[in-house]
Amino acid sequence: MSNDSGNWLTGRRTYLKGCLAGLGTLSATGMASASTDASASESDYSNVVDMVEAGADPNGNESITSVVQQNIAEDTLLKFPEGEYYMDDQVRFTGFNNVGIVGDGATLVPADYHTFGSSRARLFRLGTNNNPGGSVWFEGFEVDQTASDTGIRVISAEVTDELVVRDVFVHGVHDSGTWGPALFNITDPDGSGIIDCFHAFDGAVHVDETPNSGRWRGATGIVLNGEHQGDITFKDCILGGFPGTGLYASGNNGRISVEGGWYENSATASIRLSGNEGSIENTIIAVDENNVQANGQHAIRLDQGNQFTVSNVTVDVPQQNGEAIRIMGGAESTTIANTRVVAEGQSAAIRVDDGAGEVDFVNSEVEINGSSYAFRILGDSPGAVSLEDVSVVGDAGGSPIQPAIFCERNNCQFEGLSVEQLGEGRRRGIELRGSDYLIADSEFETSRIPITVHNGSDVTIENTTAEAADGSSSVRIHNRSGSVSMENNEFPGGVDDRR
Repeated sequence: MSNDSGNWLTGRRTYLKGCLAGLGTLSATGMASASTDASASESDYSNVVDMVEAGADPNGNESITSVVQQNIAEDTLLKFPEGEYYMDDQVRFTGFNNVGIVGDGATLVPADYHTFGSSRARLFRLGTNNNPGGSVWFEGFEVDQTASDTGIRVISAEVTDELVVRDVFVHGVHDSGTWGPALFNITDPDGSGIIDCFHAFDGAVHVDETPNSGRWRGATGIVLNGEHQGDITFKDCILGGFPGTGLYASGNNGRISVEGGWYENSATASIRLSGNEGSIENTIIAVDENNVQANGQHAIRLDQGNQFTVSNVTVDVPQQNGEAIRIMGGAESTTIANTRVVAEGQSAAIRVDDGAGEVDFVNSEVEINGSSYAFRILGDSPGAVSLEDVSVVGDAGGSPIQPAIFCERNNCQFEGLSVEQLGEGRRRGIELRGSDYLIADSEFETSRIPITVHNGSDVTIENTTAEAADGSSSVRIHNRSGSVSMENNEFPGGVDDRR
């Protein structure tokens, strides 16, 4: 039985039209694809090899692995003319400088799990962490893994500097249980690379549904491990649901930028970042199904690092199975700006864990349509959290989760906050359980009590309106709370002070 998704060129969303074909633009967002940029030039290499002339079968009948292995060399460009190229084992080349592998209408066809060489690991391994390469250009390939029990790491590239991977399109569900489509590491802290239009939209199945059921959970889409030290940019990439993780930067060093693209439905997270710095911008992340049998599918998870930035991002999780954005305890500083999150409410839309450092949300909107937190801000970490010009909307009810915003962390500010939560039940606006808070220039319209100070202290509320649809108090202060200062507010329901 074939695992072809039947969706090679168009994708199942308008956003992807033209993008999956390998040419054109991501028209929905105006982001140019890699096809408009420069390609590898023969003049950059002292040796250029036409792979068909070298003996590679372009009709897909005989494996080309040995031909490629014989011809790959230092300062060499391997050119693949139009055709289908069958591969049944990996090509391995390390310690080199300046290698190009470029297709022109070329399709790579990996052998299935049962036929592939004993490694069952990769098509191309270009450099290792102990013996990295330098200057790699890999461009212009379709990868046909639509046959059953087929899926392979297309490329593993560990280079000191100058990595370019462009216009690679993997078709078919990865159902072999082997490693996922790509691994990239820039091993020199001063090195850089770009991964431009790498698409594996059909994703992978859980390892239990593959012939390699001994491995943990299954394939990860794209991985960077602890050997990554430099700068790498992922531009206009697309990953479907993977049972390991989607895009996973797992090391403690290096810098990772995600620009544009579409990521969806992976386990743990569709984008999961660690490193010195990480950014995600102009990107769409979605969770709308659980084909990877995961207990948690965060859209974005920020694990550990010095500085993270999320900007101009859309997170849509209509089949929520984990937080839309989760900021873990190792994230020292995070800024989320100009971002829209839509969540159904099975979990918090945005969660800030105990131990996370300062977090700033700016000019963003959260639509929450199920009874959960729009923001769940945990811990008494010294890292302040601020919400500035943030809106919380949606029809979430108040059972079992009453407040849209729950904050137990000290030293937090809410300025220009707009909370409209008028769903059924006892839906409230914000609950403060720590100390040193400012609510200013904000508006609350909720089903029940908009502002609750629950054993909190040093709270200032100013220039704010708050009204409950059921006529209950605008502010409730519980009996073990400390000082609460209020000035120039409009509270039609009054203040229920129980101290």
